[in-house]
Parts: sequence; structure tokens; C-alpha cells
Amino acid sequence: MDKRHIFNFKTDISQINIPTKLNNPFGLSISDIASVAAKEFQEFISSESQVWNHDFFIEKGKMFGILVVQKEDNTYSYLGTVSGKLRGNSICDKFVPSVFDESTDDFFINRGMKELTEISFQIKKLNNPSEINVLKEKRKQKSFALQQQLFENYQFLNFSGKEKNVLQIFENSSHGNPPSAAGECAAPKLLQYAFENSLKPIALAEFWWGNSLKNKEREHKVFYPACKNKCRPILEYMFDDSELFNEANLDFE
Repeated sequence: MDKRHIFNFKTDISQINIPTKLNNPFGLSISDIASVAAKEFQEFISSESQVWNHDFFIEKGKMFGILVVQKEDNTYSYLGTVSGKLRGNSICDKFVPSVFDESTDDFFINRGMKELTEISFQIKKLNNPSEINVLKEKRKQKSFALQQQLFENYQFLNFSGKEKNVLQIFENSSHGNPPSAAGECAAPKLLQYAFENSLKPIALAEFWWGNSLKNKEREHKVFYPACKNKCRPILEYMFDDSELFNEANLDFE
């Protein structure tokens, strides 16, 4: 476990009630301990974001998440991360990283993206519609194959210690094929890190940071439940047959 990813509470939490079971990530209930962790994490974002080359109030904002955890010595800390990636692939060492390791198979994802970009350049240079269509079809097939290979390398643990990739998870769900960026949301990343490092999940919260979406579905500092199209199948798998959830909040519908 990388200690850089562990946030120790600055706030005195000795008088705060600690939940005995994790809140339902698809519900709206935010515990006091999660609120404290989120406030501290937001202060961290405010102080550190200037070095990330991402102005959240000019460009589109992003979802962030925290997970309060109990360590093996029975003390409490929290993890934090961003959904997706920061602009220009900026990296914050304090964030829980992506489940996918970009160095896999000699950086196959980087090589694949360069190949797709090269095909796009070739298309722009052509005038012959037939040749353009051939290259567009080639790009489409290569893009699909690259996406499938990427999903195969997003490996998630469930509460019982079993591992499946994103394709296998969605194949066994009623949600159809995985959408783009499935596996990059905050909640699955945080829980995966906790499971891998023997950290007991205590409280989860996700909030929007920065510029609101045009439709006002996301607003600055407001808490939101985990998304349904990307997160639900993964989280349902991760907590399969688990008693970790608060029994009053087990309605996933």
C-alpha cells in the first residue's frame, strides 16, 4: 500500500459516530464522517488544483470521491480520487490511481491511440471517397478492438476476493455492453484500492467540483449517488453476497 494515498483526518473525529456498515453508493445518505472527509478533501483540491493544469471553473467540472476506511490497526483514514482523468493526463500522487495500469503489454493503449491518430491523419489527406471509407472502417474496427482489450485489463475484485474484468462483469449483468470509460469512476477505483490493501470501507461519498453542467444536473460541491450506466454493474459485482452494506439501504433499483 502506498502511504501517499492515505489521507489522515485533520479534524478531531473522536466524537463522530462511525457507521458499522457502508452506505449504499446509489443512495443519497451521507454520514457525518463522510461529510468531514469530503470537506477536507475539497480543501486539498482547492490548494493543489493549480498545479494540475485543469481550471475546473472555466472548463467542465469533474466528479470526485472519498472513501473513509478502517485500517488494520483499527484507526480511520480516508482515500480520495477523481472520476476519469485530469486534463492533459496530469497526475496527483495522493489520488487513488486507475485500476488499469497504462504500462500493461508495453503500453498497448498508447500505441493503439497513436495508430488511430495516424489513420485519422491519412483520412484527411485523401480525396477518394472509396479510399476514405476503407480507412474509416479500418479505424472503426481497430478502435473497437482496442476498447475491448482495454476493458479486458480493467480487473476488479469483489468482496469475496474473486476477480473479473469489465467485459465479464457486464456480460453477467442486464446492462448490455460496457460504455466508454467504464471502470474509471471514483467509487469503483476507491473500493478496489480498499479491497487490495485490506482496508475496510466505512463511508463513501461523491461530489461534483467546478463548473456546473449546462443542464444543471451537476453543481459545485453537491453530493451525488454513483452513476447507473457505468458504476452499477461493477459495484453490484464487487458487493455480491456481501454484508458490508447498511441493511436499510440495500435497494439497488
